[in-house]
Amino acid sequence: MKGNEMTRAYRYQFREGVDPRDVEDTLLLAFLAAEGVFGEARVRMDGAYSTDREARTVTVDASTAVGQIVNAVFTVFAVKEFGRDAFGVRRLVAEVLA
Repeated sequence: MKGNEMTRAYRYQFREGVDPRDVEDTLLLAFLAAEGVFGEARVRMDGAYSTDREARTVTVDASTAVGQIVNAVFTVFAVKEFGRDAFGVRRLVAEVLA
């Protein structure tokens, strides 16, 4: 990718008291669900995320169809698992998640 090329992503900010290990497990389930739609190889190639336990954030790439599905599924899972008030999510433009 060119140095100034950007990609879409969503950043999830979880409140204190939400166990980051549980958040990561929920995210992995969202990736597994995406495998049911796209297959393992495509999810491995097109899925990307990063976590910051100290900041209680998860950032998931949304520049591909895989990423869009992962974000949609993760959002629903997080609401069901942790509650609507346990996190916020915002769309952002970020540098590529390598």
